[in-house]
Amino acid sequence: MHTVTLIAGDGIGPEVAESTIRVIEAAGVKIDWDRVDAGSDVMTKYGTAVPDFVIDSILRNQIALKGPISTPVGSGFASANVTLRKRLNLYANVRPAVTLPGVESRYDNVDLVVIRENSEDLYSGLEHYVIPGVVESLKIITETACLRIGRFAFQYAKQNGRKKVTSVHKANIMKLADGLFLECIRRAHRDYPEIEYDEMIVDNCCQQLVMKPEKFDVMVMENLYGDIISDLTSGLVGGLGLTASANIGANGIAMFEAVHGSAPDIAGRNLANPIALILSGAMMLIHLNEGEAANRVQNAVKKVLAAGVVRTGDLGGTSSTTQMTDAIISEL
Repeated sequence: MHTVTLIAGDGIGPEVAESTIRVIEAAGVKIDWDRVDAGSDVMTKYGTAVPDFVIDSILRNQIALKGPISTPVGSGFASANVTLRKRLNLYANVRPAVTLPGVESRYDNVDLVVIRENSEDLYSGLEHYVIPGVVESLKIITETACLRIGRFAFQYAKQNGRKKVTSVHKANIMKLADGLFLECIRRAHRDYPEIEYDEMIVDNCCQQLVMKPEKFDVMVMENLYGDIISDLTSGLVGGLGLTASANIGANGIAMFEAVHGSAPDIAGRNLANPIALILSGAMMLIHLNEGEAANRVQNAVKKVLAAGVVRTGDLGGTSSTTQMTDAIISEL
């Protein structure tokens, strides 16, 4: 029996979270879900989107599954997602993008992983008005964080049978900040000479991804680039509704989440696609050493998609959240 913190989130979060719970249960894995709330719904009551009891639960259980949480744009409370990553020191974001059978996309051979440094860069939140009409945002890059994410990327590649790591940067312009990042990734590579290594400027990287995504294997990058490129790579394989995500910490803590939005316009209407969180749940099962169950879940999702009968609205169909979940469980 595993104990896992569950943050259902808001919007469609509770619906896709319940789908994921049902699928994991059908796969035969017994989990005691420690349910806590975070996000806009608790902001009024506690004055924060991430109350201390949420952090305490994850610290106690060492692992969490999180549904989507709304983040106001331009005003309002700080991102709950960023807050969780910072307070729990979840420094590595792992975002696979893999072509799925039966899903219409421009490519049929995508199989790559984006590894995003999660703790600093422009996401440090250090910004202020210099004078009226002028805002300064500070980009923080440290040797410690860059070495840590570099070593994580090469170790991930080694453990998962990957052949190449590409570091993505803008060191031609930000010669000090991104220059330090590159220097650290090169140092990390010295301990993994069996892994091929190359470097690519971020704008060229985006161009190459949409032209020849098969060129890429594991990609490592700073926080902002990772935020943008991981969404881009999700678009290569059908969108955010189909892609999983993990946040890994130095102290053994891990949080698995769907990175798509909370879609308040369809919340409570049984229309959401639960696959992204279900696949994130499969990544969580691997972390819990439940690899056989994780493989069964992943294969069940692929079979449902390949059959093409059950399709939620984002995939061009009319199936409900419940119907998609039932179909996946049936394949299990």
